[in-house]
Amino acid sequence: MNFKEIISVFLILFSVIDILGSIPIVIDLRKKAGKIESGKATLVAGSLMIVFLFLGESILKLFGIDVASFAIAGAIIIFFIGMEMILGRNFFKSDPEEESAASIVPLAFPLIAGAGTMTTIISLRAAYEQVNILIGIILNLIFVYIVLKSSGWLERKLGNAAFNILRKVFGIILLSIAVKLFKENISTV
Repeated sequence: MNFKEIISVFLILFSVIDILGSIPIVIDLRKKAGKIESGKATLVAGSLMIVFLFLGESILKLFGIDVASFAIAGAIIIFFIGMEMILGRNFFKSDPEEESAASIVPLAFPLIAGAGTMTTIISLRAAYEQVNILIGIILNLIFVYIVLKSSGWLERKLGNAAFNILRKVFGIILLSIAVKLFKENISTV
């Protein structure tokens, strides 16, 4: 266990996951679904990240998927989430029977544990020990859980006008991230 590696992994994943930048998206999802199951979203995202740490490349190869194709698929989902935020239209219809669906898609995947996070985890394996990556993932998940749990409080502090402005701004940012992910990976497919 190397403290310097753990901090490096934590900061790299923190910037890729960008849970603070996703607060308007989380609030928007909570408004649509009625609630966000913070624990469930964190556990699902964490499980995906940990499985991907140990088996990511093998899983993709099993299905005949390369990392670039996986990233493009994530970019398309992120693009539609951004469009929802800007246009105020719902592309992701929630099943009334499954209220916690928003906690899984699109929150746990692809927002928290998306293509960017997964490809970053694969890349980190080349430079850091697995135990340090695992600890970095767990530290990020703790932070993600705290942010998800406090989304109601954050919404009350922001108010409707500020929330709507942030929603549009972050919708444009999400569209930009989606286009960047798509552009970076389309040439390799």
